[in-house]
Amino acid sequence: MRAVLDDHAAGWPLLLAIAFIGLELIYGRLAGHEDIYDPAETLASFGVAIGNVIAKALTSGVAAFPLVFAYQHRLFEISRESFWSWVMLFMAVEFCYYWFHRASHRIRWLWATHAVHHSATRFNLSAGIRLGWTGQLTGAFLFFLPLAWIGFQPLAIMLLLGLGLLYQFFLHTGAPVHLGPLEWVLNTPRHHRTHHAVNDSCLDRNYGSVLIVFDLMFGTFAEAPRDEPLQFGLRGRLPTNNPFRIVFGEWIALAGDAWRAPGVRRKLRLLFGPP
Repeated sequence: MRAVLDDHAAGWPLLLAIAFIGLELIYGRLAGHEDIYDPAETLASFGVAIGNVIAKALTSGVAAFPLVFAYQHRLFEISRESFWSWVMLFMAVEFCYYWFHRASHRIRWLWATHAVHHSATRFNLSAGIRLGWTGQLTGAFLFFLPLAWIGFQPLAIMLLLGLGLLYQFFLHTGAPVHLGPLEWVLNTPRHHRTHHAVNDSCLDRNYGSVLIVFDLMFGTFAEAPRDEPLQFGLRGRLPTNNPFRIVFGEWIALAGDAWRAPGVRRKLRLLFGPP
C-alpha cells in the first residue's frame, strides 16, 4: 500500500499538476499577470517535487505497516458498502488532517518537513508541488492511525486522504477565484492563500483540507487583510532556488539549535516546541 501523507502530487498526479501549471502560465500571460510565476522558483519546485516522488517510493512502508497492523487489531467492523460509512470516514479524515496540519505548524519536528511547502515566495500552482521529502519519517501517519484501529480500512483511508490532498493542489492557484457561500464550508483558494501568507494576521490559520469548518469550530479561521498586500515565503529564512537547501534547510537549522542548546530538556523543547 502506498502512503500519501502530506503528498499533493506523487506519481500520476504530478503529471496532472504539470498540465495545470502550464494552463495557469497561459492564463497569467493572457490576463497580464506574468509576475505570478518566477521561472527559477518554478524550476526549483519541480526539483523538489521529483525528489518527493522518489522519497515517497522509498519510505511508503513506514506508514503502511503501522496502518495495516492497527487495522488487524481493529475495534469494529466497518463496511465499505455503506454510503454513510464513507461519509463518516470523510469527516474523520478531515478532522485528523486538520490536527495533523495544525501540529505541523506548531511542532518544529513536523515543521521541518512542512516548511518546504511554505518556502515559495509566489503563490501559484507550482507551490502546490513543493513538498518535503521526510514526512513519512517524522511520524505524520500517527495522526491517522486511530482511524484504522477504529475499523476503517487502510486503503479507504488513503484513498480519501489522497483525494483531499489532490483537491488541495488546486487551492494554490493564483487566479482570483471566489466561490460565494461555499467559502463558509469549503477550503478555497482565498482561504489557502491566507494560510500561506506570512502577514501577522495570517500566520497559523486555515488548516483545513477540503473543508474549512474545523477552522471555524476551533478558532483558527482568518480572512486575508484588506489593507495590506500578502507576503509569502518563510520568516527568518532567505529564499533559495536550490532544491536541497529548500528541503533540508530547516532540518539543518533545527539540528544546529538542538546541538547548541544546554541540557536534554532544552533540546527536547527545541525539537517539539513551536517553530
